[in-house]
Amino acid sequence: MTPIKECLINKSTKNKPIWLMRQAGRYLPEFREIRKKNTNFIELCLNEKLSEIITLQPIDRFNLDAAIIFSDILMVPFGLGQRVEFRKNFGPQLGDVNIDQLYQLEDKFFSERLNPVYKLLENLKNSHKLKNKDLIGFVGAPWTLLVYMLNKVSPKNGLSKNFFKDASMIEDILNILNRFIKLHIKNQVKAGATIIQIFDSWAGLIDDNFEKYLYQPTSSLVEFTKNLGVPVICFPRNIKDYKTYCEIIKPDAINIDYNVSLDNVLKNLKIPIQGGMNPKILLTDKETLKIETKKYLDIFKSYPYIFNLGHGVLPDTDPNMVDYLVKMVMDY
Repeated sequence: MTPIKECLINKSTKNKPIWLMRQAGRYLPEFREIRKKNTNFIELCLNEKLSEIITLQPIDRFNLDAAIIFSDILMVPFGLGQRVEFRKNFGPQLGDVNIDQLYQLEDKFFSERLNPVYKLLENLKNSHKLKNKDLIGFVGAPWTLLVYMLNKVSPKNGLSKNFFKDASMIEDILNILNRFIKLHIKNQVKAGATIIQIFDSWAGLIDDNFEKYLYQPTSSLVEFTKNLGVPVICFPRNIKDYKTYCEIIKPDAINIDYNVSLDNVLKNLKIPIQGGMNPKILLTDKETLKIETKKYLDIFKSYPYIFNLGHGVLPDTDPNMVDYLVKMVMDY
């Protein structure tokens, strides 16, 4: 059994496996070389040969315990036929949503549009570089994808004042997303994903009606994934109440962000924990990194814990700092 599954399934505290969100990406010079020649981000995600190389780049550099596929949560709206573009120094920009068209979509249309993602997983699952390592597939949670589909840009660039105006539109999109996110999970597992992570990047925007927007839609995905025989990790970023979230949704592990009280998390949670460290620590110096890393390893010494960050690796990160971090966790 892989070190991560040992932690997730057997609740082992013996070792502390490590992988990092956005471990394949902009901080690596070898990735930037590929990106320079491939300016269309969606096309790059759909290039199974290049996305395989990119997925394995951090595995080639660091002795991480898992690879996470090079893809994006917005591949689901793309698979549904919505226009998705990534503009430099701005981020994603999405087209209009046509509910009638979405309701008429067939599974085959969606699966064919995202077939290169599944081919990527098929290619990776037999890679000798991933022997005794997990291959992580992922999806965006319904709420976060709803935000992108209706707001059409990242909330970092502003949230539409009319966002909650059309309640029936929200209901329709959540229903459609429930169906197609499950299909995306099923296709990834069938193609070789050994773990699924659910990213709810904008969960912190919900201030009421948690049952409708957060608990019910995510519970449905978690239960579906578990029934496929694959562990599921949830990352509901910036939520206040991890205890209620875990009790209702029941993921195999919870990825915490860097704003939480570690004492509260240890006191209130009964499932394996992943992540937590602020990715900005990797922008400091080795002494600060050592102190902060040891803090997490010591706090979770007798608890099933997967070392990760409270968000993705930042673009300005020095790969040597990542190397130092990985070796420190491995040697602990």
